[in-house]
Amino acid sequence: MLRTIVRVAACLGCFLIGSGAFAQSASQLRIDKIDPPNWWATMPKPMLLLKGEGFSGAHFFLSDRGLRLERISISSNGHWAQLWLSASPAMPKTVTIHAMKGSERVSVPFVFARRKASTAGFAGFSAHDVMYLIMTDRFADGDVSNDPDPNQRNSPRGWHGGDLRGIVQHIGYLKTLGVTTVWITPVYQNHEPQSYHGYGATDMYSVDEHFGNLKDLQALADTLHAQGMKLVLDTVPNHVGPQHPWVNDPPMPNWFHGTPTNHLAAHKNRAPFVDMHAPERDRVNQTQGWFGNHLPDLNQDNEVVATYLRQNAVWWIEEASVDGLRIDTFPYINRQFWQDYHAELHSLYPRLKTVGEIFDRDPIITSSFAGGVTRDGVDTGLDTPFDFPSYYAFRDVFAHGHPMTDLTNVTARDSLYAHPERLIVFLGNHDTSRFRQEVPNSADGKLAFAVLLTMRGMPMIYSGDEIAMGGKEDPDNRHDFPGGFPQDPHNAFIDSSRTADEREMHDWVKGLVQMRTGHPAFGCGGEQVLASDADMLLFLRDSSHGCPKTTPADRVIIAVNRSTETKHLNVDVKHTWLQGCGDIQDVFGTSEPEISSDGETLLLTLSPRQLLIAGCR
Repeated sequence: MLRTIVRVAACLGCFLIGSGAFAQSASQLRIDKIDPPNWWATMPKPMLLLKGEGFSGAHFFLSDRGLRLERISISSNGHWAQLWLSASPAMPKTVTIHAMKGSERVSVPFVFARRKASTAGFAGFSAHDVMYLIMTDRFADGDVSNDPDPNQRNSPRGWHGGDLRGIVQHIGYLKTLGVTTVWITPVYQNHEPQSYHGYGATDMYSVDEHFGNLKDLQALADTLHAQGMKLVLDTVPNHVGPQHPWVNDPPMPNWFHGTPTNHLAAHKNRAPFVDMHAPERDRVNQTQGWFGNHLPDLNQDNEVVATYLRQNAVWWIEEASVDGLRIDTFPYINRQFWQDYHAELHSLYPRLKTVGEIFDRDPIITSSFAGGVTRDGVDTGLDTPFDFPSYYAFRDVFAHGHPMTDLTNVTARDSLYAHPERLIVFLGNHDTSRFRQEVPNSADGKLAFAVLLTMRGMPMIYSGDEIAMGGKEDPDNRHDFPGGFPQDPHNAFIDSSRTADEREMHDWVKGLVQMRTGHPAFGCGGEQVLASDADMLLFLRDSSHGCPKTTPADRVIIAVNRSTETKHLNVDVKHTWLQGCGDIQDVFGTSEPEISSDGETLLLTLSPRQLLIAGCR
């Protein structure tokens, strides 16, 4: 059990500390680590979690007379101490933390730095952007000095050598493709044999050495920002890795839900969260279960754990000037934690955006976790979820022959969300089979990309999908990006080195993104579905609905014929946003369209597997 000692003491003097190391006594009392490792002036008051030895019976105090320790809690084994400060200083400074026990005294410095300018990052993201998902270890090797054992690259689940410098070296490729926002998988230290993905943290305050270091992460953010691009960092407040030091030596008895030998296994049935008649029994396995039955589940109902996790998010945002967070396993944590979490983040970073992983095909379930939607009296504050319902619809339509109406059935439920325009749409990610694997026909794949890059919301591209990479379920969906590693047989970063298949899809996606960027309707305009059936989809994006009044007038027609037969449409456009449009000009497509309108009726003929994107005046 924890015992709490609250003591206000004057500074007994500061002890000289060796550069980069904590002072240690020759006896038992020792401070090995402080989380967070630093903080900032004028920020919310921090809770410091100290790890070491001999804390039982020790007294803690600060060198700064203007700061107090409001609360001190020490674990029963003396390995952990929580120091709750009364405030952060008004000006940057280094404060000395003193620990005293009998004749033993230990002192360590703690830096309160100056906050970064609000213009350096923290910008958020929106439907004006195009997001690109990078698994750092599988993208590009920019620093061979941190490479793993060369034999690991032959292992589908081993460390392959991709790092942060590798991403920096290929920002030009991303910029040329039209990407504006880069989401990278977690950079936490992952001292697990197969945790190249980053989701099994062993230190939540350290960049894994396989990826580089904190300066490399900061350099990535700075380089992106210099190019007018943004950085989204993956964060995992739900769980840590089995090898995390906390697992066998938790700072508090209820730091986790359960223990390695006695815990619930997380299930994936999220229906009870939207079923008012479901008992709590049906929810507890998800919010308290261990993901995959082996990833230790943090107990966010514990005030100390919740504070630690909020601070951790703030620390990474501030240190790396990130523009947004992607939040892993979002439904597996209680709603009150998310409300408090987002309240703090949004108060400190008003423009920053968060996107949550709610891996479910039901819009009712997905929307229930979005900000602006209250369940059990609590709004999570999440800026947006990923649009998994449309992901499933894309797969059903283009891989399994379902009618095109499956896509419009999803968007027809957009009223469930407070901000459907923020939804992030995608064809696949690092947890799914590759879209090309499911849809091997390039013509169908190109049509799917066309819908993705023109429908409402912000499109996300999984690294490699733009060059038609294949791959079955994990780990086959996580192959290295060709050309990012030494001795790769060809380099898909360079046009002249791409295969014909890679070049066809790359140029198609690049062209769509460039077209999208040139039309404000895609960034903020409303969407209206004019017709859909088994094989045809016709919809309109209009900047006069949803965009600021200063936005130029922009109406764009998107028509898709998924079938192998020519299709004819005669569409009544009276009382639609297309009414009055008589001048239609082709913008992008697979061939010259046959389209005309007198302002009240639209006549359209589409050849097999044809796309039409046309501007309307």
